[in-house]
Amino acid sequence: MDFGASLQAATLTDMAHDPRHLPSSLPAPVDDGACDHILGLRIPDVHLPSTRGGSIGLVSATERTAVIYVYPRTGVPGVEMPDGWDAIPGARGCTPQSCSYRDDYAAFQAVRVDVYGLSTQSTEAQMEFVEREHIPFPLLSDPGRLLGSALELPTFTAGGDVLYRRVTLIVEAGRVVHVRYPVFPPNRDAEETLTWLRSTRS
Repeated sequence: MDFGASLQAATLTDMAHDPRHLPSSLPAPVDDGACDHILGLRIPDVHLPSTRGGSIGLVSATERTAVIYVYPRTGVPGVEMPDGWDAIPGARGCTPQSCSYRDDYAAFQAVRVDVYGLSTQSTEAQMEFVEREHIPFPLLSDPGRLLGSALELPTFTAGGDVLYRRVTLIVEAGRVVHVRYPVFPPNRDAEETLTWLRSTRS
């Protein structure tokens, strides 16, 4: 669906889909080993469009410690997600996940850690989300799955689109030093990532 049409559709519905809401009955993803190989890998030298304007090079962005949380796609209030979305383990929850990083952003800054969100969505869609939810850090658009190809990140297909599964990477000096996969529940991702960071710095 065209993104502009999606926004128009949102005004014509009764807000049936609320991406901020995380149903208690969501199926939990299991660790299938799809990210076992990532720890210790170097971040590829790719540049991705950013909601801050222009592009961000992942190597330079991770010269100091950074969190890159990779997620499938954020929703638009009132616009239904692909059929069966809530039944896919780990699919729903991108808005609560991003908002958890928004709410804890000052804590990440306090420990000198940068935060980046990354999905295959267009920068236009990400910009709408950033403005709507007041996200204070950059979201990166990777429609060609450049990061995924380099690191062999797991994906799934929904509504005809190939999307990233949810995985959180902590990167220091361009190398992955910690991997969170599967990430569940998504609204606790920031909290649990901060716990790990603080434990390594105590």
